[in-house]
Amino acid sequence: MEAATLIGSGKVRELAASIASSGASAVIFDRDLTPTQQRNLEKELDVKILDRTQLILDIFASRARTREGRLQVELAQLNYMLPRLTGRGVEMSRLGGGIGTRGPGETQLETDRRRIARRIKKIDEELEGVRAGRALHRRKRSAVPLPVLSLAGYTNAGKSTLFNRLTRAGVLADAKMFATLDPTIRLLPLPSRRRVLVGDTVGFIRNLPTTLVKAFRATLEEVAEASLILHVVDATSPQAREQTAHVLEVLSEIGAAHTPQLLVLNKMDLLPPCTQDIESLRRSLLSGAGHLQETAAVGVSALTGEGTGELLRKIDEVLPFDPLVRAEFHLRAGDGATIHLQHEFARVIGTRYDGDQCVIEAEAPQSLADRLGGVKWHRL
Repeated sequence: MEAATLIGSGKVRELAASIASSGASAVIFDRDLTPTQQRNLEKELDVKILDRTQLILDIFASRARTREGRLQVELAQLNYMLPRLTGRGVEMSRLGGGIGTRGPGETQLETDRRRIARRIKKIDEELEGVRAGRALHRRKRSAVPLPVLSLAGYTNAGKSTLFNRLTRAGVLADAKMFATLDPTIRLLPLPSRRRVLVGDTVGFIRNLPTTLVKAFRATLEEVAEASLILHVVDATSPQAREQTAHVLEVLSEIGAAHTPQLLVLNKMDLLPPCTQDIESLRRSLLSGAGHLQETAAVGVSALTGEGTGELLRKIDEVLPFDPLVRAEFHLRAGDGATIHLQHEFARVIGTRYDGDQCVIEAEAPQSLADRLGGVKWHRL
């Protein structure tokens, strides 16, 4: 590895010959380059040089749809650009004396740095407002006992397709990197009649640039605050184990390492029958994952819907929020509103009438039992 060009002078000449023969207009490096390396390579090769972070930022910029998403991408781009202003040619060292500069002795480079620094500060302030708004929404959601589930996983694992399958949300599901940048929250009823909120989030990748982790902090907080993370894995990927490890690493970076997880093995319909053993796949993917090695796993096909019923049942089983209680509720026969609540939010097992009393046996969320006030009930 050479400090000046990363790849050394011999490889630079070899690359220059390949560019000349192919007519390429850009070269992409699958790793980060220092500002000096990028400048030297552009000078030697006379084409545009993109490193890993810059390519990811360009993809993010093309995917951002909401104002929040565009702000987050712009912040990451500016933080990436700031140390790369130095030595960009004569235009960056002109003396400036126009409106907005400090005086005739200031260089164009210093002016640009100040302008970028001001813009970064303004975006930081706006994103703090976004974070405050998200925190307010979370507090409002917590006032109503609805747990939040977050879909997380490597990019292109099928999170958005699964999200649409479960919630009929109609969000963009595309075989492209980072097709989903802006989180979407939808209501999801479980077989127990409990209701949860489920959110789709941006896909992770290996060596996620720290500038992106910082810029997308407001979005990633939705994952960190979740009651349960649905960790979606492309079971057909030859790199599934490595991708799972990368996702766990990012979850640790954003403070979600100890949030309960459910491993969702997607695209099971594309695996040969002999390789569809869920337990073997689970052990292979989570080997070396510490306290998560006992995490439950479910196999699904988000495309066909196969296994989604089992997924919902498993969510009901492992969700640590608002536990289910099997109980007998003694209601007034004429209390139609409370009887309706039981049928809407609990799984009614049996109903009988005893005089003016309606006795309902049901599996109900603890929060529902608590909301019934003076209603008599006891656990079974």
